[in-house]
Amino acid sequence: MKKIDLIVKEAEEEMRLDVFLTDKMQDFTRSYIQTLIKSQYVKVNNNKDIKANYRVKYNDVIEVVIPSSKPEEILEEPIPLDILYEDDYIAIIDKPKGMVVHPASGNYSGTLVNALLYHFDKLSNIGGEIRPGIVHRLDKDTSGLLIVAKCNEVHKELARQLKARKITRIYWTIVEGNIKEDGGTIDTLVGRHPVNRRRMAVLGSGSGRRAVTHFKVLKRFEDYTLVEVKLETGRTHQIRVHMSHMGNPIVGDILYGPKRQRFNVEGQVLHAKELAFSHPVTGEYMNFQARLPDYFLRLLKILKNK
Repeated sequence: MKKIDLIVKEAEEEMRLDVFLTDKMQDFTRSYIQTLIKSQYVKVNNNKDIKANYRVKYNDVIEVVIPSSKPEEILEEPIPLDILYEDDYIAIIDKPKGMVVHPASGNYSGTLVNALLYHFDKLSNIGGEIRPGIVHRLDKDTSGLLIVAKCNEVHKELARQLKARKITRIYWTIVEGNIKEDGGTIDTLVGRHPVNRRRMAVLGSGSGRRAVTHFKVLKRFEDYTLVEVKLETGRTHQIRVHMSHMGNPIVGDILYGPKRQRFNVEGQVLHAKELAFSHPVTGEYMNFQARLPDYFLRLLKILKNK
């Protein structure tokens, strides 16, 4: 960890804090400086609750801490986590809706990884420096259970179980319309949409990768269905693509469903409710279930009262 102390000169007064620091610390980008400020690694007159657009004053005393043990753009942040289980090798996290799993270009703060770096002293690094501990991921607006690996050997074993389809992943979702069948399996090829590169799509023979989703109807409402979904494979956006392909897009999913939504929900109503696997070190069979989050329960209450 490195600390830099600076005092604002009279000629520098009224500069934005991020601009001032970028000028003084030319080894670092402005976006990285902004991340430092947001993560409260910067103090002005011993106050760390400061914004990047703060206008510095003559004789302001500025202290900047540069974490030395983390990748340049990724900082540990004291973000609360719902940790359902933890031992020396793994942790099980119940990720909230709206949280990005790992940093990406233009988004290096507020992610699950930023929180993991704060809460855990050790994490695997097999996935690269921007994905420490991340064995599998969930979309930003998908809530629910994730496994975190604390060392590389554990990460490798969990990845092996995933590839061998030995990890049970069960989701609950609410979809548009009534599904007539009580259950079934969707088995298609899924790949990047040929036109809209933000989307995935069901593709024809010879394209994409096999994606298998099992579903079971839990309850039917007037125009909606509560569904349990079990993943056999884990392709990007798999459940969202398959539900849309059936003609029953997930409520709130404006990427694969209607742009105009009836209910006030942010993003798809999709929750990773259950995880089951063999402990990567002890071999013990483990099963974790997450409660339904508030946003999901609110929508169910609305549908039950219709």
